[in-house]
Amino acid sequence: MCQEKYVFELIASEIVANHIHLIIKTCDDNETISRIVQYIKARIAEKYNKAMGQTGAFWNERFGSSVIEEADNPEGYLLWLLWYIGYNPVRKGLSRDPRNNDIGFINCYLNKNNSVPFKITLHYFFIQLGNTFEECVQKFLLYEEAYRKRLAVYF
Repeated sequence: MCQEKYVFELIASEIVANHIHLIIKTCDDNETISRIVQYIKARIAEKYNKAMGQTGAFWNERFGSSVIEEADNPEGYLLWLLWYIGYNPVRKGLSRDPRNNDIGFINCYLNKNNSVPFKITLHYFFIQLGNTFEECVQKFLLYEEAYRKRLAVYF
């Protein structure tokens, strides 16, 4: 619904039991990140309250955000962040592999023909990893390997 209403790029989206991770790229002269997230949160709250027969507040707090382009290494940060978000259901014990998450985004970056119920825009940093989609995937998998090594320290 939000993608039909506003102009922005959804780079990643991962729904977990009690929160959602989004990487959104706003477009010049269009809606702000605050407006986009406000709309998304309102629609989720409406759907949840309707399904549960409830009314009232759904979200406890404002969303957290950071500007990827302001990181010391924006490309490395984004590619790491994609795996961090993709592995969130694994860290929460909801899945053993991000590739098995029915509504997760990570397979859009791993399988050219993957589809999800919303439009994922492959980020420019991913596209720049190689000359073909397959080359991009191979280099992107190196970021997963690095992420998994770091994740293993915690388990």
